Amino acid sequence: MSIAISNALSVTSLAASNTAPNAAPPQPAEQPAPQDSVTLTEAQQVYQLYNQGQTVPQIATALSLSMELVNNYLGISTSS
Repeated sequence: MSIAISNALSVTSLAASNTAPNAAPPQPAEQPAPQDSVTLTEAQQVYQLYNQGQTVPQIATALSLSMELVNNYLGISTSS
């Protein structure tokens, strides 16, 4: 599972939503900006969710991981 973050807006979609229904189609003024994205590893996703206050079982369920693997990523020892 990966998380992608994007902040790019399409100039064409913005122009299309601001036109009158009978107006001619807008001519694109420029190429849309490239989308920025970040792909996080499983370990980074675990840390992110943990820092947001989620518990180990919640994180394991959300990312389809075992609780043992989540604990390993967080450095939590479950042995006595």
